[in-house]
Amino acid sequence: MAKRVHQPREDAEFDFILRMSGVPVLAYFTGTWPKAIEPCRAMDLVVGDIADEYTGRLTAVRTDMTRCPSATKRYGITGAPSYVLVKEGEMVAHGTGPMTIAEVRELLDGHL
Repeated sequence: MAKRVHQPREDAEFDFILRMSGVPVLAYFTGTWPKAIEPCRAMDLVVGDIADEYTGRLTAVRTDMTRCPSATKRYGITGAPSYVLVKEGEMVAHGTGPMTIAEVRELLDGHL
């Protein structure tokens, strides 16, 4: 996992990152149940690369659905991996399932 990807341990920490970021936040939601583990691990590499590529323009946050249930509910997340782009406190884009780096760039396109 890239050093630039935050991993909040609870909802309060997730919310703190959103408030203090100063740039849009790409939150990708992960799960710990058996069918979610491998797709989420694969996305760690993709989102890590995105975090490196968009340094200074984006904050990346790996959000465990179990540890951050309020954030999970707030954004209507029902499966993992899922992604939301939050800009100025509002969700401006979302996606679900494993994505390539090109697909994540497309999700971000026009919002940064």
